[in-house]
Amino acid sequence: MTWKIIRIMAGTFMMAMAVNFIFEPMNMVMGGVAGLAIVVKEMTQDIVKGGFPVWITNLAANIPIFLLGYFVKGKGYLGYTFFANLCFSGFMLMLPVAPIEQKDYFLSAVAGGALTGGGLGLVFAAGYSTGGMDLLSSIIQSWLKSYPVAVILFVLDAMVILAGAMVFGFFTTAYAVVSVFISSKIMDEILSGLRLGKQIWIISEEHQKIGNAIIQQMGRGVTCVEGQGMYTKKSKNILFCV
Repeated sequence: MTWKIIRIMAGTFMMAMAVNFIFEPMNMVMGGVAGLAIVVKEMTQDIVKGGFPVWITNLAANIPIFLLGYFVKGKGYLGYTFFANLCFSGFMLMLPVAPIEQKDYFLSAVAGGALTGGGLGLVFAAGYSTGGMDLLSSIIQSWLKSYPVAVILFVLDAMVILAGAMVFGFFTTAYAVVSVFISSKIMDEILSGLRLGKQIWIISEEHQKIGNAIIQQMGRGVTCVEGQGMYTKKSKNILFCV
């Protein structure tokens, strides 16, 4: 449990650094509730001096999502996720937002994506999320069971990024997309480890031809093992290749 808390706090601190040091000063909307909060800050400049702080909007927008999640997913599902969201908002409150004089969008996209991906990876590795769009997509999937959570999350994030493009222009949005790509790759590496190879199982009636092609054309070894279909009870040859 202690390691879970440490991972959550370290991950959300990295994410808050990405928002306050890179995304917010560069006006880069990377999706998620935090990205939406950056859009809200820009649009409320005339209402509040400097606009609504990102951490306040992030926290406020998550309240109805968590209330909805409580009724749909149950209390046990939300405990550490709610803690992670509080940490994320708290770190954004504590860390300063400093303007960037030399705006290198590519370097910002790389650094922001690395921090966000690393932070999300640590939080997800602990078995939880920071709430926001991740939680909302999971809730929506409870009603739209034919759609995977990843597809729903992609649609929600795309809508936020599109809103950012309408407010800040498509130039910064293009780099925000690069940042999202880097973030997803780094998060995937943290969750699944640095893979040095992949193992492939192939079930086919043409196993002999496929095996020969792997050996002759790809130059890799392949093993054929015997199996049996649980439903048909028929013998099957399975190719195993690393």
